[in-house]
Amino acid sequence: MPFTTEELFINSSNSLYYGLNALSHNLIMADRKKLKNPNGLILGTPGSGKSFSAKREMANAILVTDDDVIICDPEGEYGNLVRQFKGEVIKVSSKSKDYLNPLDINSNYGDGDAPLKDKANFIMSMLELVVGGSGLTAEEKSVIDRCLPKIYEKYFENPEPCNMPILQDLYDMLKGQEEKVGKKLATEMEIYVSGSLNVFNHRSNVDLNKKLLCFDIKELGSQLKKIGMLVIQDQVWNKVSQNRGNKSTRYYIDEFHLLLKDEQTASYSVEIWKRFRKWGGIPTGITQNVKDLLMSKEIENIFDNTDFVLMLNQASGDREILARKLKISLPQLRYVTNSNEGEGLLFFGNTIVPFLDKFPKDTILYQKMTTKPEEVR
Repeated sequence: MPFTTEELFINSSNSLYYGLNALSHNLIMADRKKLKNPNGLILGTPGSGKSFSAKREMANAILVTDDDVIICDPEGEYGNLVRQFKGEVIKVSSKSKDYLNPLDINSNYGDGDAPLKDKANFIMSMLELVVGGSGLTAEEKSVIDRCLPKIYEKYFENPEPCNMPILQDLYDMLKGQEEKVGKKLATEMEIYVSGSLNVFNHRSNVDLNKKLLCFDIKELGSQLKKIGMLVIQDQVWNKVSQNRGNKSTRYYIDEFHLLLKDEQTASYSVEIWKRFRKWGGIPTGITQNVKDLLMSKEIENIFDNTDFVLMLNQASGDREILARKLKISLPQLRYVTNSNEGEGLLFFGNTIVPFLDKFPKDTILYQKMTTKPEEVR
């Protein structure tokens, strides 16, 4: 069956440029906010141009829309672009003086009128990473749940930043409980409160209100990486809940497969894909590992709740998965088979368009977006 030319051109004030249609050479202009599920994935083998495609969309979103843009940057690749747009690069590591408080909350946090209920779910997820093993017991969860309203009492009475609780407050409260499990939990938290991994035992001291935020976790050690990524997810949730009704929040997660390898961070990611849309959140996962999106029925929900997939060159096994999940025909698949950098397929709702994008190299933006070692200045 021949590959008929299909065009993608949405005339909207929020439409962004996604290259040229590889068949007709017409512009591809699309607005993800018009989709039922604007959630997205950018997929491709190493060197296919994944990060560059993500940066191109970010830059366009900053220039064209009023949206806030947040990046989770595991490799320290986005700083040049963020600084070019006068955004905030937050370096999260055990040596950094940039601090994020995992207990941050705002009055809009959560789906209903009880922000602490949703915050409690996040804190439980974080403490499950702290204790490891099979996670928290029912008794431990009950004790934590009892302590949380007490440590937030002062803040809800007078919501000033200086009244925001920190891990130390939770540690002290758990230690003071009658049950042995409270003291046991406090002991397990100790390294994160007063020990060598205490980077998250501080009040946030960075500007989280910038239009463009980048969380650089390249130097976050392996012991803190999972917790760090979970804390960032929660800060994004704070931002989305703060923005809801006013503006959209775009959230880009590079090396997305890292979040899917652990039960807590994977569950939190699935929740983001399910719940962000109605709050004006637009998440985008960037990864080379398509197979990781099929690791469990729960994680597969990410695919089912995604109407925007930008595919660059794909490995053979990944091509088969994408063809099955997105109903891509054999003639269409050749656009992601041994394709050149910046060429591929765009799945947008029910439309599949082959694209090519040759970004001019003699521009400031190209210099800020490239990650090729010989081109980075």
